[in-house]
Parts: sequence; C-alpha cells; structure tokens
Amino acid sequence: MATTLSAVPAAGTRNSGRHLGLALLVIATAQLMVVLDTSIVYVALPHIQAALGFSGSGLEWVVNGYALVFGGLLLLGGRAGDLLGRRRMFVIGLLLFSAASLAGGLATSQAWLLAARAVQGAGGAIVAPAALALIATTFPESRARSRAMGVYAAMSVAGAAVGLIAGGLLVTYVSWRWVLFVNVPIGIVVALAALVVLPGAPGRSGGRFDLPGAIAGTGGVAALVYGLSNATAGSDGTSHWGDASVVTALTAGGVLVAAFAVIEARSRHALLPVRLLRSRDRVGAYLIMLGVGTALFGVLFFLNFFVQDVWGYSALRTGAAFLPMTAAMFAASGAAATLVSRIGARPLLLAGAAITAAALYWLSLLTEHGTYAAGMLGPTLAIGAGVGLLMVPLQLVALARVPAADAGAAASLLNVGRQVGGSIGLAVLGTVAWTVVADRARTQAAAAYQQALAVGFDRAFQVAAGMALLIVVVAIAVVRVRRADLAGS
Repeated sequence: MATTLSAVPAAGTRNSGRHLGLALLVIATAQLMVVLDTSIVYVALPHIQAALGFSGSGLEWVVNGYALVFGGLLLLGGRAGDLLGRRRMFVIGLLLFSAASLAGGLATSQAWLLAARAVQGAGGAIVAPAALALIATTFPESRARSRAMGVYAAMSVAGAAVGLIAGGLLVTYVSWRWVLFVNVPIGIVVALAALVVLPGAPGRSGGRFDLPGAIAGTGGVAALVYGLSNATAGSDGTSHWGDASVVTALTAGGVLVAAFAVIEARSRHALLPVRLLRSRDRVGAYLIMLGVGTALFGVLFFLNFFVQDVWGYSALRTGAAFLPMTAAMFAASGAAATLVSRIGARPLLLAGAAITAAALYWLSLLTEHGTYAAGMLGPTLAIGAGVGLLMVPLQLVALARVPAADAGAAASLLNVGRQVGGSIGLAVLGTVAWTVVADRARTQAAAAYQQALAVGFDRAFQVAAGMALLIVVVAIAVVRVRRADLAGS
C-alpha cells in the first residue's frame, strides 16, 4: 500500500530533529525568493526600460516571461522531485535560478534579459513544489508541520509585498540590476545549506516521466498564462480579448489541458495522478487557491499602480506602504498554524475568505483625495489577515493523506492554481480597470485623469471582492475536511 504523509515520516527525518529549524529556514527562504521575483522587478521596470530600450509592450515580458515559464513547468517540476529526489531537484532548481539571476543582472540587450527571466522561471518551477513537498515529508508531526506550514504560507503570501519593498530599496540606493543580483548569493547559500540540513531521500524507484502528459500539461498551462497575460485592456481602454494571438493561445490552452486530462486518466506513470483529485477536500483546496490567486495578484498590481500614479508615492515609499499588510500576513499565518489543530481547517477557510472579501470591498472605497492612514491602511491590514488565515489550512488540506510518492505532484498543482489564478485575475481586473478609466477619461477633462484612475481601480477592487465571495461559496459547498484527516498533516 502507498505510504501516506499522515502515517509515516519520510526517510531521513527521524534523526534530524535538531536540524528542523534550519531546514525550515532553508525551505522558507527559497520559497520567498521564488515568489518575490515576480514583484521585485515591478518598481525597476522604468529603469530597465531606460537602460535596455524596451517598448511598453516589450517591457511587460520582463514580468510575463518569468510567470509564463514558471506556471508552465510547475507540474513537470513537481513530478521531477517525486521521481528524482526532492532535495536533489530543490538544489538544482536553486542553482539554476541563481545562475539565471546573475545572467539577467549582466544583461546588455532585451533578448538577453528576457531569456534569463525565462530560465529563472524554470528554476522557480523546480524549487516551489519541491519546497512544499519537503515540508510535508520533513515535518512528520501534526503540530510541527502546522507551524512549518505557517512559516511557509507567510513567505508565500508576503512574497509580493516583500518584493515591492526590496525592489524599492535596491532601485533607489543601488541599481535595477541588483533586483536580480541579490538572488545569487542567497540562492547559493541556501542550496549549500540544503545539502546539509534537508533529508536526502531517494526518488521513487521504477517511476518514469509521462512525456505526452508533460508536453500537454506544460503547453496547456503556458498557453493559458500567455493568453491571459496578453488579454488585459490597455490604458487607452482597448480590449485585447478578441486579438487573434489571445484567442489562439486560450483555445490552444483549453485543448491541451483537455488532452492532458485524457492522457493522465490513461497513463500508468501520470504526471498528475488522477487519484489526487478523488478527494473533494483536496479539489476544494485547489479551487480556493485558484480564487486567492485570481483576487490577490491583480489587486496588488493595481494597488501598487494606484499609490504611485494617483497619490504620487516614490518606489521606496510604495514598498513601505505594504509593510503593515506583510506583518498582518505573518501574524495571521502564525495564528492559523496554532488554531488549525484545535478547530480544524474549515472554520479558518471560511473566516479567511469572508475577511478577504470584506477587505477588498473596503479597499474599493479609496479615492484620489484619500490618505494612507484613513484609506489604505485598514483594508490592507484586513487583506493580510484574511489571506494569512487561508494559506495554512489550504496547504494542509491539499497535502493531507497524500501518498508520499505523490507529494510533489500535489504541491505543484497547488502552485499551478495560484499562478494561473494570478494570470486570470490580472487579465480580468485589468480589463475592468482600464476600460472604466478610458470611459471616464473620454468624458472628463484631462485634469480629472487621476479621478478616472481611482474610479477604474476601485471598480477592479469590487470585482476582486466578488471573486473572494466565490471562495466562501467553495469553502461552504465543497470542503468537508475533519480535524482527524489532518492528524498527520
């Protein structure tokens, strides 16, 4: 019978108690580095454009190139950890990520930088599922694993905000190149530490890669991310949903994902074992993570845009504005890690989703004449608290009673939900925001453009609040997990 995570600790964990704190530090640092590398470049984009001569549309690919490869290769990266050994792939992913960061920081042309960002995405796609699977197999006891999941969750949800802060500091005081260079020493140190403190359990013997599934799954997710990334309306209100490239990409993505489902149902060595989807609780966790990504990523993007373009904040001040939200995420994740073993996952999922939905609606009341203390601080603190309450139980539910050999696949699907959800959210919220901005700008004087921006972004935040309400519905209708089911998680 398959060994489950809730029953038996992974090989190598019994004698590693004194290393558990260091192991968690290594895993959490790697996860933070991978997650923040999307947002850390946001504040550096104007400087990158000036240095390398990017056009406006070309500049988007500094962000989208990373997200596209990262999302497309997640399933393959997760399965590689299951088959070849998670510590081995974790270290390989970190070194690949670090090498690509060095190359990107040295870039002297657009093609050079975009290629480096793509390779960074490949490294991240290996590291992210391996990191979550390593927590599940390194921390065998319920309370220890919940605490570890709390730290991991805090790093995951705070990565975007930390990236804005770090990017602002580096761009202001050093150079845009350091938003990439900073990964190199951190990645190398973490990779070396991983060889010492993480269990070196071998991969799954007798397993093989599902090549047709890998091609269909990777191509399908990549096509969806590509299409959604390019579907957003521009600042002139022009929608790109009908563009041939967008329609082609979304259609191809849908066909490839459908083909992937058929292949996985029939494959003996499935990239994504269908048995993982037989649990309604696990499916519910994946849907909720999709919703979190959909609501949160676009909001962070447009909130960053709002405070700089409407309120006139500098890059550094913008980063500092997100510090309270980051602190709230850390605090709520820690509280969730303690509470989940006492009250179970479902109450936390319901509370976190409801708080997030209410906070997003509160955020939609921002105006161009508002202030940080009276307008932004309260809702962002509430968003941090709500999302922080969600992440720990989500990860525990997604990995509860998963066969140890499938931990990487289960973790990668959770990350795919967040990545694809982020692309969906940015596309939908972007279309809503820029369409409203363009409509109001056409009917008002040019001097009222800031008001048009505020109204457009507020409408996007309202749509995000509606998306968060769907998370509440999923948590009520789908998730039925009991505390006993999380006993070993």
